[in-house]
Amino acid sequence: MAAGKPKMLSKRQRELIAKALSDPRRVEILKQIGSGNCVACGDIRARQDVSAATLSHHMKELEMAGLIEIAREGKYANLTLRRDVLRAYLDHLAAI
Repeated sequence: MAAGKPKMLSKRQRELIAKALSDPRRVEILKQIGSGNCVACGDIRARQDVSAATLSHHMKELEMAGLIEIAREGKYANLTLRRDVLRAYLDHLAAI
């Protein structure tokens, strides 16, 4: 994101982010995704002791909140942390 104008989040997006981050497993997944530039979904799956369906649910919650981008390539998915969205959310919390 270009320097200058900060990203603005809607009230609905802030609510979705709060919901997504209310689950400790999703916070852990977000940390794992944030540890690299682009992380393969399979790498996350290998480090989480959950079923594929449960992991898929967590990923959907993070994606709906706008915290991650999922780039699908055939049956594979690569995950990227949306740092601009996370920063905007943290800035919102800091202003409270």
